[in-house]
Amino acid sequence: MTRELIFDTETTGFDPMTGDRLIEIGLVEMVDRSLTGSNYHAYVNPERDVPESAFKIHGLSTEFLKDKPVFSEVMDEFLEYVGSDSVLVAHNAEFDMRFINWELENAGKPILHTKRFIDTLAIARTKFPGAANSLDALCKRFGVNNTHRTLHGALLDAEILADVYIELLGGRQTGLDLAVEKSAAPMGPKKERPKRTFPVSDEELSAHQDFVKTLKDPIWLN
Repeated sequence: MTRELIFDTETTGFDPMTGDRLIEIGLVEMVDRSLTGSNYHAYVNPERDVPESAFKIHGLSTEFLKDKPVFSEVMDEFLEYVGSDSVLVAHNAEFDMRFINWELENAGKPILHTKRFIDTLAIARTKFPGAANSLDALCKRFGVNNTHRTLHGALLDAEILADVYIELLGGRQTGLDLAVEKSAAPMGPKKERPKRTFPVSDEELSAHQDFVKTLKDPIWLN
């Protein structure tokens, strides 16, 4: 059984090393490439103001976040949900991983190893080199409905990314033929069919011979 957690984060900016902080985490669970309906979601008080440029992207204001728990108050629940061996899948995973691991390290917790992360952006760039590979571009390419995505949101983007990830791996039909073949009832030994004969009457034979005489230079005589 393979447990994958498709996830996304929202932040106050681009780099925790310059003071930006995590403000939202969203994860959806997939087991053996099927969504289970289980998810984890949390808003996080960044203990700083949210810049206007960031607010325009995700719509999460300083006012909205000021009464939310700080990361240290949600991290145990987050780590319990993540577990020790689940795979973490994100679009531009290095960005999300950097923020999550900074928060964990700042709280005195072990960081999540880079080997646990799968980057769907890297997969898309390999499959579609030179093409636009943003989440919105991939939704358009694969026909994934994202019309309800007016602003970025961690849980919503994780749910959309789950559908895109499945398509990047070959779509929901992957292995269908094999599954049908395996589920088919075993076939018994082939029965030989009796040979069939088609007797020709004297009248038909005579008519055929008369027709052949009318042919000029037939190819089977060359």
